[in-house]
Amino acid sequence: MSTDGFTTCLWFDGQAEEAAHFYVSLFKDSGIGAVTRYPEGGHQPTGTVLTVDFTANGQKFVALNGGPEFKFNEAISFQITCENQEEVDHYWTRLTEGGGEEGPCGWVKDRFGVSWQVVPSRLEEMFRDPDPVKAGRANKAMMSMRKLDIAALEKAYADE
Repeated sequence: MSTDGFTTCLWFDGQAEEAAHFYVSLFKDSGIGAVTRYPEGGHQPTGTVLTVDFTANGQKFVALNGGPEFKFNEAISFQITCENQEEVDHYWTRLTEGGGEEGPCGWVKDRFGVSWQVVPSRLEEMFRDPDPVKAGRANKAMMSMRKLDIAALEKAYADE
């Protein structure tokens, strides 16, 4: 096995190149790598993009134009840990643009159907609090939200 980690493969139906460019535009430490094309006799027309290697936020991915057989669902998601509300707002806005869908509790689907969790690091700290009452208040507040609001979470956590 290679020693340079795992590569996540994302299956698309003709949108692999568009998706790769979108994800690269969203995150720092990102870039497009090799692009392969279907050969003659492949499952798609000759020359159509087969795969796009890309890095997003330092993580390796390959976007595959595999066809309509498989769809994304919430069983797999990517979690973006944000340091402040500005970051939460940025990723939420970018991921919902162009047909993305807001979900509950900080979840969002981008326009390609990929699920993301946009989570402030502060919420993770609240959930780890040894006081179950404080952690419970933060959890209850989160459950009532779509995009997470750090100030409102802090107020619930502090019982204000």
